[in-house]
Formats: sequence, C-alpha cells, structure tokens
Amino acid sequence: MQHVDKWRGVAAATGAADRPAAEAGIRLAYRTAGLTEPERIVWADSPLAGLAAVRSLTDQGSSVREEVRTKPWADERRRIHDELGPAGWAEWWGATGARLWDTTRALADRIRSGITETLGTEADDLARTRQLLLDAVLGQHDAAWLAAFDGRGDRLTGLAEVAAHAGWWWPYENVAVVCERPVELHRDEAGRLDRGDGPALAYPDGFALYAWRGMPVPADFLAELTSLDPARIRAEENAELRRVMLEHYGYDRYLTESGAQPMGKDETGILWRIALDGDEDVVMVEVVNSTPEPDGTSRTYWLRVPPGTRTAKEGVAWTFGLDAKEYEPVRQT
Repeated sequence: MQHVDKWRGVAAATGAADRPAAEAGIRLAYRTAGLTEPERIVWADSPLAGLAAVRSLTDQGSSVREEVRTKPWADERRRIHDELGPAGWAEWWGATGARLWDTTRALADRIRSGITETLGTEADDLARTRQLLLDAVLGQHDAAWLAAFDGRGDRLTGLAEVAAHAGWWWPYENVAVVCERPVELHRDEAGRLDRGDGPALAYPDGFALYAWRGMPVPADFLAELTSLDPARIRAEENAELRRVMLEHYGYDRYLTESGAQPMGKDETGILWRIALDGDEDVVMVEVVNSTPEPDGTSRTYWLRVPPGTRTAKEGVAWTFGLDAKEYEPVRQT
C-alpha cells in the first residue's frame, strides 16, 4: 500500500527537520485537541538533548500528551475498529502498521536505552528519566500507527505533520520541545541497526548509537575489527562481543589461523569445533562442493551447526532438516 511506503520513508528519514512545517503541525495538534497553542516551541538536536531541555523547563505547565496524542489516537483506533469490525481491523493493521511495527518499536527502544546508558550514573533519578522518555511523542518513529490511520480521517493530521517533518517531541501546556531527526541511519536487511565503520544512528549534536547486526557495541570496539587476530578474539571476555569479532573475522579464517584441530571427518566433510570461555562452542562443518567451478577448482564452504553436533554428516543433515540416518544424498552439492 502507498501509505506503508510513505510512512516507511518517514520512519527512516534523516537530515534537517522542516521546522516551520513541524511547528505548524504541533499547533494544529493542540487546536484539534481543544487546547490553546503552546506559547513557545523549543528545538533540540537529539532525543538526549530534548530530554535535557524538558528537565530544564520551569514554566512548561502540565503535560498534555494525553489530550494531544493518547486520547485522539485511541478514539481513532476505536472508530476504525468499529467501522471495519474485528476481522477487518486485523486485516487492515496487518497490511499497514504491522509491517512497520517491529522495526520502529525496536529503534525507539534502542534510543531510550542509549540515552539512559549515556547518562549513566549522572542520572540522579533513573525512574524519572525513563518516565520522561516514555512521555515523548515519537514523531517519525510513530510511523506504524500513522500508516494505519492515514487516509481514514483528519483528526490526526497535526500529529502526522510533525512526524513527517521532525523527530521526537514533548507537549506541555505552555511549551513544546521538539527534536531534530537523525543525520545518519544504517540498518541491515532485517531492519536492525548495523554498521561496521561508524555510528549506526547519529544525531546533529553527536548523540549516536553503535551496533553490529542489531547488537549494541561500544564506539571504540568497531575500530578494532580491522586489526583482529585469533589471540585478540580469544582474549575478549564479553561473549557477545567475541561473537561479533568471530562473525566479522570469519569462522573459516579463524579456524585456519588459530591452529584448530578437526573433531572428525567422514564422506560429507570435516567437523571443526571452537571452544569459547563463557559461551557455547562454535561448531562448523567444512564441505567441498562436488561440482567444479568453471576454472576446474572446487569451492569450500563452512556451515555453522548446533554445538551438540557429533559428526560432519550429522551437521550437514541438520542443514536440510534431517537426521544423519535420513541424509543419504545421491549427489552432494
């Protein structure tokens, strides 16, 4: 659906916010909720800076998130649900918002955790910080719900305009704090934050998140990936980071250069095992393609199999969803 493509683009948008358009959307959202427009709109360069701005306010009045976002959101959902019926709503949500939900929710959660991690022990009241983060209207990261509501009424037009042109924002009686969008966003094919040579998500003020295939990593960790060797990988005490190192370095290369010994060999290939402290063993099967390449050579492949695998045949069979007794290929490829 065109609405899904539109809001997928909004959720992934980077670059400077359209401040006049976003501010017009904020004022419209207040008016639609029956509220007086905010006296001031304060801009921040990231959700982290937005949180700091919120905490520094003294004249903001009460939060009006309930009136501006929560109530109209719930009312519109109820109206569309009643209009379409339970089955129709489920089908509509599945074709619209559900297609964006997992990635946008995961990104918002990661931003929240990145902020609390950045504040660390400097946050005097972590519970208060987390509550303020949950009080934010997510702007572009509300794309999943806005995709479901798009084209079915105009009550949420103000919210949609802010989302289309800016990032997170906090609505109060007298003041609205609104954030810029990221300047960089890098994700893998599954939609997870992923970058090996810099921040996967970065904002104009330098607030950034680093990740490898969705897993958070320290900023300085990525610089090490280009100079890894088996000794450094073995020395890493954090099992998750060591797993990233192995994945980046290459299991086959690690086996070759670390002097690993094979655990067994049969007609299907060679079984290798990497014992890792504090983590499950990595078990691989080395197989040779029986069909020669055009130059006459035969390509070697490495298959990662479950840690409990006892023979190469058992491992290869597992990749086909079979047990070793069932696996009797006529021709191995």
